[in-house]
Amino acid sequence: MNPPAPFHAALADGPDGGRAFWLTASDGVRLRAAVWGPGDLGTVLLFPGRTEYAEKYGRAAADLAARGYATVTVDWRGQGLADRPLADAMTGHVAHFRDYQRDVQALVALAEDLALPQPLYLMAHSMGGCIGLRALMLGLPVRAAVFSAPMWGIRIAPVMRPLAVTLAAASLLVKRGHRYAPGTTATTYVAEAPYQGNVLTTDPEMFGWMKAQVAAVPELALGGPSLGWLHAALTECRALAALPSPATPTLCVLGSAERVVDPAPIRARMARWPGGRLQLVPGAEHEVMMETHAIRAGFFDAAAALYQAHR
Repeated sequence: MNPPAPFHAALADGPDGGRAFWLTASDGVRLRAAVWGPGDLGTVLLFPGRTEYAEKYGRAAADLAARGYATVTVDWRGQGLADRPLADAMTGHVAHFRDYQRDVQALVALAEDLALPQPLYLMAHSMGGCIGLRALMLGLPVRAAVFSAPMWGIRIAPVMRPLAVTLAAASLLVKRGHRYAPGTTATTYVAEAPYQGNVLTTDPEMFGWMKAQVAAVPELALGGPSLGWLHAALTECRALAALPSPATPTLCVLGSAERVVDPAPIRARMARWPGGRLQLVPGAEHEVMMETHAIRAGFFDAAAALYQAHR
């Protein structure tokens, strides 16, 4: 049995009955998962992005519940209330992206242990999209997948890319992989960024909601990525780009104002994904699931339609 874990239900603003559990990955790392139900039509495995945590997806779980789906999500290793590997707990760090697949396995096992409604579907955002693509290639048992601004490439200014790649690789040789990537600090983006000009959402209420969450529970927040994380992420993105797309029916949604991940690899991947479709959302920023009501409704309606078509 997975023991109960702390869960800030009021902060999450999700469906009634939300609960959290501690999970243990196969290498002993402690993770946290949250579950919202019921779901007569199945269960969505929701893979969050870097810096994120279960409570941030309470409203997404409510949108899915309204369409008949239960939701289970996870605090990836190194963020949220999961174990953090470095003395500076605000540093987002992982040694190898394949380690996240241990977290995926623990989450799928929880869904089985709790006998969550079948079938399973995937919904993955940003870094979760990178983890989710690898999981699909490894046989993740889902009927269909929806990606939101997946991190299949990292947006780095062309003039800075060679320096960033060199610094990230060199940091491992001199055992400095724990240091923050250039331009990042221990402060989480949403805590210090003003609404005007932010790269996450065009909805001021949703932006304020995200800001209020990390202000209320600071231990949920995460700062910039480490040089080691950056090297691992770039390595994984290159490796995935060389592999064929899986056969899983897929919808990928990307805002036209995307400024966090690199859109080029997304377009390239979806152009060669059998049974895959790329949907562009005019004016939307990175967090499509945290956008205006109309954009969110369109996203979840499209996701539900795909899931329903592949029951």
